[in-house]
Amino acid sequence: MKKLLTILLSLYFTFQGSLFVGKAGVIEGTPARLYSIGIASFYGNGEKLNKFTANGEIFNPNDLTCASWDYPFNTMLKVTNLANNKFVYVRVNDRGANKRLHRLIDLSKKSFSEIANLEQGLIKVKVERSN
Repeated sequence: MKKLLTILLSLYFTFQGSLFVGKAGVIEGTPARLYSIGIASFYGNGEKLNKFTANGEIFNPNDLTCASWDYPFNTMLKVTNLANNKFVYVRVNDRGANKRLHRLIDLSKKSFSEIANLEQGLIKVKVERSN
């Protein structure tokens, strides 16, 4: 029993809770690579300019970064817009309000514009670790 608990805890901390966000599943053709599907938004219209992100960096809306509560800082993520299959690689450097607003991830303005028109505001995405 103790061994089983140790294995389960190590799996949880390996994936940092990503098993419990959105619809998690296994991508076919890759060994046990998990992903989440949910809603993405963007931020960076001035509310964070010259302010610090949760990991201590100064926020720059032109960087390919994101806010997520589900991954450790500096984790690289591949975010795919499910409507057009465009994707962008982003680095987690902030936490943001996305969890409170029931969104999977908040992208910097630049990151969002790489995969969708800013006028859309919210898009359905697939998020997966890339490192």
